Amino acid sequence: MAPRDITLFCLENFPIPIISATPSSVIPWNGSVKILCQGTLESYLYQLEILENLTYKQVEKKLGFQEVAEFIINHMDTNTAGRYQCRYGREHRWSAPSEALELVVTGLYDKPFLSTDGGHVATPGENISFQCSSAYISFDRFSLSRPGGATLSRHRDARLQGDFTLGPVNLSFSGVYRCYGWHSGHPYVWSAPSNALELVVTGKGNPPHPPLPETSVLLLEALASCPGPWHQVGEQRH
Repeated sequence: MAPRDITLFCLENFPIPIISATPSSVIPWNGSVKILCQGTLESYLYQLEILENLTYKQVEKKLGFQEVAEFIINHMDTNTAGRYQCRYGREHRWSAPSEALELVVTGLYDKPFLSTDGGHVATPGENISFQCSSAYISFDRFSLSRPGGATLSRHRDARLQGDFTLGPVNLSFSGVYRCYGWHSGHPYVWSAPSNALELVVTGKGNPPHPPLPETSVLLLEALASCPGPWHQVGEQRH
């Protein structure tokens, strides 16, 4: 799917399409991912676009009346990682573009190490801290993630690691956590995932949230010294 310049029809006030990725927007090197663009039943043309040099370029088109169009990347690499959007054609008019979908490729660098100084068991209402570090590669960004949840990103601190403070936790924070290292100049190219670290939240607390989809990943850049709240999938950067 080589990007091409985009030729647009006139824009129309149609419903904004919804873009998502399955099984996840964080994909191992050479792995596959399916990008879904949801429009309307009257949509007859879908277009997938990638951001290059501050301009969105056409990647692929799908012709035919359908409510959801599927675009497949069979081999994820540094050329296919990036910021995507989609739009659809209807009544000889284009819709506005979807919100952005960020696809990350992992496995380009050796994995970092994930640890916690608060133990692997917590009770509702506590805060818990994770540390992500690399002894061999000087990453300036680190991201913490768990299946079905969100990804939180931090600048490297003076100890050459990313510090993440989560909480107050509830039962929905239970799960397996991993972290990644990356460079700010290449935000969609991450290391291999770290060792897995399981957090168990026990005792009475808020009921767990419904399972979150693994199709969106939030990348929130914040100073490591700012603990910040935990963000759930579905939020977008502004």
